[in-house]
This record gives sequence, C-alpha cells and structure tokens, in this order.
Amino acid sequence: MQFLRTLFWVALAVALVLFARENWHAATINLWGGLEADVKLPVLILGAFLLGFLPTFLLYRARMWTMRRRLEGVERQLAASHPVAQPAAPVERAPSEAPEPISVDARAHRPS
Repeated sequence: MQFLRTLFWVALAVALVLFARENWHAATINLWGGLEADVKLPVLILGAFLLGFLPTFLLYRARMWTMRRRLEGVERQLAASHPVAQPAAPVERAPSEAPEPISVDARAHRPS
C-alpha cells in the first residue's frame, strides 16, 4: 500500500512539473489603479490553489483541535466517574502447595 501511495505522489509531481514546463508563460494581471503584474502561469495557478485551500485547511485543523480537546475532557470525566477495575495480583503459593504435574498415558487415549 505504501508503494502505491508513493507511486501516486511521484506521478502527480511529474505531471505538475511537465505542466509547469509547458506553460511557463507570463500572464498579465490587471490590478487596481492601472497597475499590471506579469506572473508566470504555474505560479498564478499555485497561488490561486493556496488561496482556496489554506483557509479551508486551517478551519479543518481548528475544528479537529477543538473536538480533540472536548473528547479528552469527556474521557477524563468518564474515567473519574467510572474507575477501571485493576487486575488482581497473582496468588503466590508456597512450594509445598504447588499442584502436582499430571501425567497422561498416550496409550490410554488411543482410538480403537
């Protein structure tokens, strides 16, 4: 599975590099006040992608952080209200109380 994931990312990176190489042209952007900016097309596309992706990603991470904090608080309350039973300590026997080994005669249990 790791191989397929790596193969996917390598293929995506190669496709992006080929796209950028073939489209390395200046694009003119008209800004406010009569200003113009010449930006390479792949840089413009990357900037537009990040402009849409980063706010969504940051909102997602903030929600996950909030939910994780809430869950930890609920888990602490649950652990405080319902204590977990501890496993019993092993019973130590004196050597004289040790059970005797059982010997099994293999011939007695042979099917006829």
